[in-house]
Amino acid sequence: MITQQKKIVNIIASGSLLLSSLFIIGCSALNKGDKKNEWISLFNGKDIKDWTVKINHHDVGENFGNTFRVEDGMIKVRYDQYGTFNEQYGHLYFNQPFSKFHLKFQYRITGEWQKDAPGYTIRNSGVMYHSQDPRTMLRDQDWPISVEFQLLAGLDDGKPRATGNMCSPGTDVVYEGQIDKRHCIDSNSKTYKIEEWVNAELIVLGDSLVTHIINGDTVLKYSKPQIGGGTVTNYDKAIKIDKTPLKSGMIALQSEGQPVDFRKIELLNLENK
Repeated sequence: MITQQKKIVNIIASGSLLLSSLFIIGCSALNKGDKKNEWISLFNGKDIKDWTVKINHHDVGENFGNTFRVEDGMIKVRYDQYGTFNEQYGHLYFNQPFSKFHLKFQYRITGEWQKDAPGYTIRNSGVMYHSQDPRTMLRDQDWPISVEFQLLAGLDDGKPRATGNMCSPGTDVVYEGQIDKRHCIDSNSKTYKIEEWVNAELIVLGDSLVTHIINGDTVLKYSKPQIGGGTVTNYDKAIKIDKTPLKSGMIALQSEGQPVDFRKIELLNLENK
């Protein structure tokens, strides 16, 4: 009888131990799952070690003129060490590609425009996504094959000038049901002044729907980003295969003659959602 009672106690204890183990495993799995739903900082506020520079007419990794620099917890784009601009368009690429994601960042157009840069670059910058890897770019390639979340500040003429637009270097998108051949599609955002910090968000679902958000307002939607179009020059023809869906790629901050500051660059990976 005593032996039988011991067996029952042991069975109960074993069952409790099993339940405890399952609870711990379940919590551990839940915690791991939670990490997939966490926002990650692409910029640590201290340096750009997780990023790679590519500037037109320069080799990959050469940060000509200290174009991209970190000061006061911001990535600053500057041209004070340039001399002449010489179409030295540049981009700073985060080293990990993404496919489906929600990107948040703050930016401000600031400072004095580089006066020998093309006129369209006045108070103009951008963030590229689904970009080709900079290591696949030729030395004298001006723009990466990518899609651009264009960032503009108002000019002194008082006319409306939207930000959060879409531009398409070497790409096409579907807008309002068809391929739109315009290089840039304007959003319906308000106009923001130079020196004004703006909150921007970009939601990209692979080669499906793309949404641009400015200060909490959805300002533009389009879909099916794909290789195509023009604008890009001096590229490797083996890379630019038109009508290829753009399902993933690099994220890059732009420099094209206008000083701009970036901060609080965060990303939520939507790949497993």
